[in-house]
Amino acid sequence: MTPRPGHAGRVLRRSWIFTRLSREGRAVLAMASSVLPFGVSLGRDETYLLVLATLALLAASLLVSSAYRAQGLVVVASVPARVPLGDELCVALELGNGGGRELRQLRVEPPPLGYDGRLLELPADVERLAPGERRRVQARLRFKRRGTHQLAPFRVAQLLPLELAQGAASKSLATSFLVVPRVACVTAVGAARSRRQQLAGLAGASRVAEASDLAGVRPYRAGDALRELHARSWARHGVPMVRQYRENHSARLGVVVDTDASLQSEAAFEAGLSLAAGIVARLSEGEQLADLLVTAERAERLALGRQCASLERALDLLATLQRSPGFQGERLLEQLAPHLGGLSCVVLVALGWDEARAALLARLEACGTSTLAYVLTEQVEPGPRPAWLAHAGRVRGVPIGAIARGEELLL
Repeated sequence: MTPRPGHAGRVLRRSWIFTRLSREGRAVLAMASSVLPFGVSLGRDETYLLVLATLALLAASLLVSSAYRAQGLVVVASVPARVPLGDELCVALELGNGGGRELRQLRVEPPPLGYDGRLLELPADVERLAPGERRRVQARLRFKRRGTHQLAPFRVAQLLPLELAQGAASKSLATSFLVVPRVACVTAVGAARSRRQQLAGLAGASRVAEASDLAGVRPYRAGDALRELHARSWARHGVPMVRQYRENHSARLGVVVDTDASLQSEAAFEAGLSLAAGIVARLSEGEQLADLLVTAERAERLALGRQCASLERALDLLATLQRSPGFQGERLLEQLAPHLGGLSCVVLVALGWDEARAALLARLEACGTSTLAYVLTEQVEPGPRPAWLAHAGRVRGVPIGAIARGEELLL
């Protein structure tokens, strides 16, 4: 989660003077306060009078700021539920004037963003907002850490004529969103041939075109569903006829994510999460189904038959993953064990390759489940023979740089 600013920073931001001064007013106050001690100590000219006049102007602006409260102003902030790591977060702010008089010079003040947030752009000041009028503006932010982020309220206030102060602000509600891994551009997943074929579609669902193909018609038998009666065949044969289906079968795969921090850098770990997301996205589009996403902490069932839902659930889990101190093969096998009977293949996204990872794949193969591993590699030029080449039939290398650059990956 996004760290909050320190106690002193929170107190300053909530102070009456800070909230009533505009950005220009705060800058002028800071400059005048820094110059004042030098002017007073020297005492040789009247520079300090200019400083005092500036402070007096700020004080006068603060005194009359109460008269500039934006009566009836309603602020509604909305953010997307998820934003890919490194992408811009667009915050939509809807300003509505529910009062009886026109509002002028409305300014949006951003919330504190924490150490990993950066403000890219604030909307321009709204010059006029008539009674009953609504205006939609947008702020752009960027965050550099995955996970759940809480975004404090945006403040919108009416500026005074010299723009040194502003009236009491109206606030939006706090919002939250997930910063998720980027989805790698995976164009094909060459999963190992499945040993088990599963019925496509949701268990217990009615027969629909997506779950089965029409194989022909046959005479009606007691117990057949009336909705399967085929009127034209009935008329042609003179006896009730019903549709007969042939079930589609497809491979259901489990995607296992390696979180071992001992073999690769933070950038490689992020690339591994991006690759896992890309694999789930690609499998959700084809005949193979990404049925399960497994980490050492949990095994998450993904929605079947809906690409968007499957990918969203996968991204939600990947967004909160943290690096672990080592490869937890036994823990991964424990998470997989209850689901192996329904999986055709297990795909491992590995941050490196060693005997522990090879042993995990061997034990899964012994249980009758096909396996395939994608190993993230730093090496681009020819060099020492990678250890995973000894298992080249079911282990393949994926360059980290290609993932980071968003290149198409034909796995």
